[in-house]
Amino acid sequence: MKKKLLSLVLSTAMIAVLLAGCGSDAASTEAPAEAAEPAADAAGAPATEAAPAGEEDKVIKIGVVAPMTGGKAVYGEGAQNAIDMAVEEINAAGGEYTVEIVNGGKAADDGGDAKQAVNAYNSLIPYSPEAVVGSFFSSVTLPMTELANESGMLLLATGATNYTVTIDKPTVFRDCFIDPYQGKMAAQFAVDQSVSKAAIIYAKDDDYSNGLKDAFIENAEAAGIEIVYTGECTTTDTDFTAQASQAVASGADFVFYPCFLDTVPLFVQQVRDAGFTGIIMGGDGWDGSDTTGLETYFENCYFTNHYSSEDTAPEVQAFVSKYTEKYGTETLSACSALYYDAIYMLVQAAENGGGSDTASLVKGMTGMTFTGVGGTFTLDDNGDPEKCCVINTYEGGTVKWFKTLSPDA
Repeated sequence: MKKKLLSLVLSTAMIAVLLAGCGSDAASTEAPAEAAEPAADAAGAPATEAAPAGEEDKVIKIGVVAPMTGGKAVYGEGAQNAIDMAVEEINAAGGEYTVEIVNGGKAADDGGDAKQAVNAYNSLIPYSPEAVVGSFFSSVTLPMTELANESGMLLLATGATNYTVTIDKPTVFRDCFIDPYQGKMAAQFAVDQSVSKAAIIYAKDDDYSNGLKDAFIENAEAAGIEIVYTGECTTTDTDFTAQASQAVASGADFVFYPCFLDTVPLFVQQVRDAGFTGIIMGGDGWDGSDTTGLETYFENCYFTNHYSSEDTAPEVQAFVSKYTEKYGTETLSACSALYYDAIYMLVQAAENGGGSDTASLVKGMTGMTFTGVGGTFTLDDNGDPEKCCVINTYEGGTVKWFKTLSPDA
């Protein structure tokens, strides 16, 4: 189904709802009974005084979901900081639209867990958001996309790179590239580095890891790179010595490890200790990995990412400078940049669509061309961006920009 067709349907439905006296909750189908005074609803969402006529349409109410606790909480902290910064900037700028983050301005915690993400998403709905931003992981975001698709809620995913996130979901969009593209760029980088034999070790229990693995194999083999070893692990493993030994024995000159930052330091250390001196590469899940005490191990390591803090583009440098001044660099990552851009994208969607209600935002988001920290991109028919892919490396344990690959690389 084309997004424009759905936008028309949503717009028609929204007009009917407004005529019935209903608010902007995309999940609601009945107008609430009249009440003399505002009161807390049954789900516990705080009551608010009705805005004067004409003013409510200029406020974009947004719910946010992010990993605020657990092993990946560093991402959530960065997301919250970036959202706070974006809202402060937008509301101080005096533009046509302002932004309100529901839930007291705080992101609902998905804990990096799919079931908890559903609870987090549902906890935001009583606040009647016009859109929901999040989350950062594919396995966590996928169940939320089903809920958003069923209710007609606009969901703007950030780091969820699994290609199915937006498929056949006309109100679901994202501002990150997808796994097949990221895997293709990793394979292209391997070709550029004259790799002849590659080993892959991936987490079999993770959608993200499987997606990157499959895309890398397809594109690497098509380019003439031989896959000499494929090893499995899980997202909770800490011992990779067996896989590392087999990767070295296979004669590979390149090891691809498409997993998340919490296991990356252990993996890199054990592969190097096994005697591997070639290239080790990962995906955007490496962003924020702790290299403390392992600085030399990370030499000749690379990962694909959504942006580089060293990019000289004005949007990037303005973001990095202000974020660093306010929050330091510990939580500065692609995650924070993607959440930051997401808030600005929704403001542009309101401007494009002519309103802050969900139907107008969907209309304005469809086919959008946007310029932000993540570069300039246009959303395709699935709601996915076509954007450049950054290759980062490490120098002395510090992430450094290496090169940028364009979509047509």
